[in-house]
Amino acid sequence: MTEGILTTAYIAASILFILALGGLSHPETARRGNLYGIIGMAIALVATIGGAQVTSYVTLAGCMAVGAVIGIFVASRVQMTQMPELVAILHSFVGLAAVLVGFASYLDPEIHFEGVEKTIHEIEIYLGVLIGAVTFTGSVIAFGKLSARISSKPLALPARHWLNLGLGLVCLGLGFVFVGAEDTGSGLIPLLIMTLIAFVFGVHMVMAIGGADMPVVISMLNSYSGWAAAATGFMLSNDLLIVTGALVGSSGAILSYIMCRAMNRKFLAVIAGGFGTAGGTATAGSHQGEVVAISAEETAALLKDARNVIIVPGYGMAVAQAQHVINEITHKLHDHGVEVRFAIHPVAGRMPGHMNVLLAEAKIPYDIVMEMDEINDDFPDTDTVLVIGANDIVNPSAQTDPDSPIAGMPVLEVWKAKTVVVMKRSMATGYAGVQNPLFFEANTRMLFGDARASVDAILAGI
Repeated sequence: MTEGILTTAYIAASILFILALGGLSHPETARRGNLYGIIGMAIALVATIGGAQVTSYVTLAGCMAVGAVIGIFVASRVQMTQMPELVAILHSFVGLAAVLVGFASYLDPEIHFEGVEKTIHEIEIYLGVLIGAVTFTGSVIAFGKLSARISSKPLALPARHWLNLGLGLVCLGLGFVFVGAEDTGSGLIPLLIMTLIAFVFGVHMVMAIGGADMPVVISMLNSYSGWAAAATGFMLSNDLLIVTGALVGSSGAILSYIMCRAMNRKFLAVIAGGFGTAGGTATAGSHQGEVVAISAEETAALLKDARNVIIVPGYGMAVAQAQHVINEITHKLHDHGVEVRFAIHPVAGRMPGHMNVLLAEAKIPYDIVMEMDEINDDFPDTDTVLVIGANDIVNPSAQTDPDSPIAGMPVLEVWKAKTVVVMKRSMATGYAGVQNPLFFEANTRMLFGDARASVDAILAGI
């Protein structure tokens, strides 16, 4: 493949990746965005394989076949509730790839630079390995937290901020030693030490972040993986990888900012950790008051008699895979003349857009799925709100308790409706580990049990 054709293919792929990001910004255009991304990646792969740098097609074909088989196997088995941890573990692969490419590029005997070019190349390697190592271990810990293999409670080590600062300064000092090394042998030692420190930093950084901030962590690691890919592109002199990495890195950074704003959090505060210190397993104390239970049949009657209903989905709906039954309930209520809408909090679930994906999978119309800012003012005029497995995003203590860990976080003001029905397995707290006074409000009714069984019973009652 000639250099001109290769450049044209890379430009076409870059344009398609930009169109893909634009399409993914809205549910109605998400399918088209995915298609643009698939076509762009196919062009990128063909162009890269046809490039002059690829000489061993047999080895490449074998590696691609192994990766394809693993990818198809994993994708076919993963549940929608497992998407956040799947995204996290895929980020770790990008980080590890950046580390391996960095070491391979540094140790390659055929790569020779002199003077300023040598310094620039070594800085590219150092930054690529540093970002990749942090992304790798940070993503592995995020995977463990999201899959409940590791507690969502933040690890608050004594003087942890000073520890992070110290690790950063050591990495900075090692960088000067690495770039100033006269040969590969003397430069390899500071690079290895920095890599180990970056691995430790990645673990500590995510371990110190509480459960409520995990949606921000996902987008943050997405950004890190993009910058790691861009650094890899610089190391390999691959323009497409640089552009693609920059797109992923910048879009992930913007998404992190949006998530932080939705939670009234500062990005540095998320990195510092400490949000959700109770861990998510505490039960309600008796001083909170009494809860009023309700049956599925009574809930069905409430929904049928209402003029308008707002459904607030949470992670509990994802776990129960109840979105398809919810779609049937929506159609049944429409047949009874009830207006039904959905209220989506920006950080509902375990990753940005988690609830939107679930509702789209169930083919719920996009025009009745509303974002928090669009629907929050409508709760006072709503007859019935049905909260399905959500906790922290409907917690009034965010507005009423200045000492609450989630104080100031924008929430869905469901308690202002005439009646609120909360579906939960038990009185356990949410992922942030914060108790919810909503459960004890006079207009709140608790429907206990498995969400799937409960919605099946509600559908039968309607």
